[in-house]
Amino acid sequence: MPLIGALAGGAAPGAPGGIGPGADPREDELTSDAITANFRLIQRKRGHRFSLDDLATAWVAARAAPAAQAYADLGCGIGSVLLMVAWRLPAARALGVEAQEMSIALARRNVAENGIAGRTRLVLGDLREVTAGLVERFDLVTGTPPYLPRGTALESPDPQRAAARIELRGGVEDYLAAAARIVAPNGRVVVCADGRRPDRVHAGARAAGLAILARTDVIARAGAVVPLFGVWTLGPAGDGEPPEARCDRVVMRDDRGDRTADAIAMRRFFGLDLAAPAAR
Repeated sequence: MPLIGALAGGAAPGAPGGIGPGADPREDELTSDAITANFRLIQRKRGHRFSLDDLATAWVAARAAPAAQAYADLGCGIGSVLLMVAWRLPAARALGVEAQEMSIALARRNVAENGIAGRTRLVLGDLREVTAGLVERFDLVTGTPPYLPRGTALESPDPQRAAARIELRGGVEDYLAAAARIVAPNGRVVVCADGRRPDRVHAGARAAGLAILARTDVIARAGAVVPLFGVWTLGPAGDGEPPEARCDRVVMRDDRGDRTADAIAMRRFFGLDLAAPAAR
């Protein structure tokens, strides 16, 4: 199914297309939060919520492929990264793939209410299966996979929150393999990953035929040794040796706990006024 002209809410062939019972939360369980200068994100008060991972991934991605015409977000959840990148790339067509019914129901609403349904298609399904059936190639592919292998942490009883932390449908290696299937020859893949396990990104990239081009370590607070997480930029591997990856670091809070210039610049990249209220 061509992406051009497809409406939000379309399902891939063979993928379940409906929203199951209980997948649509009540209005009093939701908040509406500023995610860019004029886009808002509807999210559950006690579900999985927009986070620094999403902000940093969208920030790196939109800068890595500013001229992208076709963009895909794997495991798009409620649409956080997809919305921010779509706001920065207003000419790009967008595809979001999400396996969880409750999350894609909110993503559909977020896409519609922010006025990008005409250039966005959302597919309900497992990203490993959906990407195997896609023929279109994308200039930019993003993903914010969960970091914790199953059995290494307690799973939340809330399925939306559990899926955001625990690798219920695979981890960064699966996201990289899926992204490699659909990225254009000169495209970029941007994913976030556990800052403590860069070896997983290296192994996943090699297996998927991707070359690591850059890494941005996100430091929670000045003085921290281990990154909170890393955001990796990759591209299809060429015939020769890949270039040495550029390594950057951004620190989000200074030693007093105040936002740093890095953190302020990241928010302002999406037009967010730090003095304005975030939710209603």
